[in-house]
Amino acid sequence: MIDGDMGDAMGALLQDKVAKPDYEADFYSWAMSQAKLLREGRLDDLDIANLAEEIETSGRSERNALRSHYKTLALHLLKYAHQPSMKSRSWLVSIVNARAEIRRVIEDNPGLKPMRDELFAKDYADARETAAAETGLAIKTFPRQPAFSRASAEEDGFLPPAATAIERG
Repeated sequence: MIDGDMGDAMGALLQDKVAKPDYEADFYSWAMSQAKLLREGRLDDLDIANLAEEIETSGRSERNALRSHYKTLALHLLKYAHQPSMKSRSWLVSIVNARAEIRRVIEDNPGLKPMRDELFAKDYADARETAAAETGLAIKTFPRQPAFSRASAEEDGFLPPAATAIERG
C-alpha cells in the first residue's frame, strides 16, 4: 500500500508541475482547463481573477447585444416614420429580426428586463444620429424623445405613422 500512496503523491506533484494553460497565450485551452477544475471541485487551482473578469465580460456582452438590437429597431422605425417614400421590405425585415433577437436575449437573460427602458432610451439617441447619417436628413428631423415607447417598439406589427412634413422639418 505504501507504493500506492507514493504513486498518488508523485502524481499530485507532477500534476502541479504540468504547465497550466495561459490565459493570455491560449484562451481556449485556459477556459477548458478552468471548466475542468470547476467540475472537479478544485477551487484552489482556479485562476480566480481572470475567471471573474470573463464572467463579467459575458454579462456585458449580453447587455451589449440587447443594446445593439434596440438601436437597430429604433433606427428602422425612425427611417420608416421619416422617409415614407423610401419604405422597403428590408426595413420591415430588420424590424422583425430586431424584435425576435430582443425577445431571445431577454428570454435567455431575464436579469436584463429591469434595464430595458434605460437601454432603449440610450440606444434611441444613437439610432437618431445614425438615422440622420444614413438618410441625409437633418438630425433635428428626428425627435430627441421617441414618438413611441419601448414596449410599443417591441410589439409585433407596430409601425409608427409617417411623420408629417412639419414634423420632418
